[in-house]
Amino acid sequence: MSPKVSESYKWEKRKEILQAARQVFIKEGFTDATMQDIIDKARISRGALYAYFDNIEHVFIEVLQFDDQEELLLFEQNGDTFSWPHIKKWVLDQQIKIEATHQTLVLAKAEFFLSSKYVKNKDRFPYITERYERIVEATKVVIEKGVERGEFKSRQSPESIAGFLISFLDGLMLNTFQLGPDRTNVSDQLSAILFSLEAMLCPVEEK
Repeated sequence: MSPKVSESYKWEKRKEILQAARQVFIKEGFTDATMQDIIDKARISRGALYAYFDNIEHVFIEVLQFDDQEELLLFEQNGDTFSWPHIKKWVLDQQIKIEATHQTLVLAKAEFFLSSKYVKNKDRFPYITERYERIVEATKVVIEKGVERGEFKSRQSPESIAGFLISFLDGLMLNTFQLGPDRTNVSDQLSAILFSLEAMLCPVEEK
């Protein structure tokens, strides 16, 4: 009889596999990545991988979820934090990430979202829609808190501002991946989005 594996062990093993898979998707993209690549990178058996994941699409969705947890943590905000500096810092912090797009999942995401497996079977991948909604919602909540505390006198709805911000950053990241950070002038672009956000949010200066 094989020894019983604890839930904590299974969680850590799953995490290790996802971290290895993330590196595979960054290097190979989605189209060229294989389950064997993940097996080799994670140094596990085929049976061990399939004990956790059914196929390459399953692994990729789980990697997205794993990757997104860190992104959403950036929106956690102490109740005493002034919202405009919080948003401004978060936007400026994106520069490092955007300029290092070749070390992110941007290629794999683009390939997956344009693949026939996704385009023809969107209902099979509800997390994609849920992911966008969660990120927009997290951003919206930060803005709403600022409005409630009188820190913003918003000229647009928090939801529309949140969607605008996320769409802008996603587009800038994709363009930078294709053209390079020098061509897209990431720093200047982020300054422009902050100018636009400030005009829409009308932040009230701290007293």
